[in-house]
Amino acid sequence: MRVSTQLSVLLAAATTQVSAQDTGELGDAAEVTNNPVGVEYRATLPDSAFFKPAYPNGGNIKGWVKAVANEDGRGVRITLNLENLPKTGGPFSYHLHVAPVPENGNCTETLAHLDPYIRGEDTPCNDSAPATCQVGDLSGKHGKIPADEDDFEASYVDLYASTVEDIGAFFGNRSIVFHYPNKTRITCANFERVEGGADLPGGGDDDDNDDDHNDDGDNDDGNDNDDNDNDNDNDGDNNDNDGDDADDNDDDDNNNSPSSSTTAPPTGITAAPTNTEGAGSDPAETTGPTTAGAPALRASAAGAVVLGVVAAFLL
Repeated sequence: MRVSTQLSVLLAAATTQVSAQDTGELGDAAEVTNNPVGVEYRATLPDSAFFKPAYPNGGNIKGWVKAVANEDGRGVRITLNLENLPKTGGPFSYHLHVAPVPENGNCTETLAHLDPYIRGEDTPCNDSAPATCQVGDLSGKHGKIPADEDDFEASYVDLYASTVEDIGAFFGNRSIVFHYPNKTRITCANFERVEGGADLPGGGDDDDNDDDHNDDGDNDDGNDNDDNDNDNDNDGDNNDNDGDDADDNDDDDNNNSPSSSTTAPPTGITAAPTNTEGAGSDPAETTGPTTAGAPALRASAAGAVVLGVVAAFLL
């Protein structure tokens, strides 16, 4: 009888843990509904790749990423226009990272994915439930860049990233990083606020609605998702606690091959550098449903029900 009781307790605890790990420690991400209309940020990729072996003869992915608040302030439309992708090693993931790229161009120093709800990387992003994913895991929510393509265009609405300054989901003072499946960082760029909508550099035109990867803003994005591409890379390096990402360090010398394994992230880094305002802000400052903590509470309640049923049976 005592053994049965102990097993029941362990089962209930395991059930609670499985339910809770599918979202952040602070609950699901809140939709941002008060983004300032017309505010635009762009990130233009540099001429040279950070990971030199990706381009042995020099060069880099060419293009830009643009982010503009929707006309109703709900969510941000993100547009990618890329050329000259690596010839091998895809599919490629990309994410918003906590820290900006330093002047030396070291993509490792951008730290972890933007993750104000402290979701972490252990469970891959479920693209059918984007509120449970890291805010910065754009490719996890909207689809990776397919392998064997020289060019890539996409446009979609992300409801959880924000152009509202001083909240955890704000990305305007941060960076975007492109990865191999093994988390090696290929290239990165900082977002900068654009005044007046200047012409975009890179290939293609600035048309959000003429590519093959558009969606209607509901974040389901089933057409370019590659079935979430959970191919042993946990959707690109979803990292813990908004700043402890050094698992794809590349030893800072860019000598790793795309197929090499990466080391585990160090512990103890819990916040972005002081030049990344908003990294530690309360994610619940966004408007919209107050959901932080709700899934964890639901998981705890489910565990309590299991325990009660088992106890009643044993008595």
